[in-house]
Amino acid sequence: MTYALLVLVGIMAIVVWWLARQTVNVTPWTEQHGAAPARGDGSLPLLNIKVGLGVFLAVATSLFALLISAYHMRMLGDDWSRLPVPRVLWLNTGVLVLASVAMHWTRSAARIGSRDGVVHGLVAAGVLSFGFLAGQLWAWQQMDTAGYFVAANPAYAFFYLLTAVHGLHLLGGLFVWARTTYRTYRSADAEKIRLSVELCTVYWDYLFAVWVVLFAVLLHSHD
Repeated sequence: MTYALLVLVGIMAIVVWWLARQTVNVTPWTEQHGAAPARGDGSLPLLNIKVGLGVFLAVATSLFALLISAYHMRMLGDDWSRLPVPRVLWLNTGVLVLASVAMHWTRSAARIGSRDGVVHGLVAAGVLSFGFLAGQLWAWQQMDTAGYFVAANPAYAFFYLLTAVHGLHLLGGLFVWARTTYRTYRSADAEKIRLSVELCTVYWDYLFAVWVVLFAVLLHSHD
């Protein structure tokens, strides 16, 4: 479990490094020539948006770290049972990998100004992300059918809790994805939604990395 927490800290450090690098690339010296600060959605300065994402991911990392710590401490109880991990979670992990890859493809399309590439990439990433969530619900259904109910054992309760919290974070990302996709369909200029695509890509990479950590924790309980 200590390794899992260290990995989470490492993930957050990488995100902070990326945001800091992007903030430096804003080239603030252009403001000295009277240029307006870059804006993401037309309302918030670019710097504020990236700092906001960094703060949110820091809070999310703290939440997942606390859940993993509680999971580890609860495993020491006498009433803890070995957790049966549904095999569909392996498939779900692969689907989330593809969703992250699709986001990177979308980001590349946005950088070269390819509106069609952005649209196709966003649709692919969204479909795969919803597929991941459907797969998680399928895993829940398998657990329920096998008699591993939430109240049956603390290990089962933590399985539902960890997967549910991760799923809720992904749903939050899909809300932003939906707005970005809608704006892409309305606008012929891919440059206008480039920032949203960039941040979505970071968020999807983050959620994938967190899921790998959570999955490793669940597998550890299974062994």
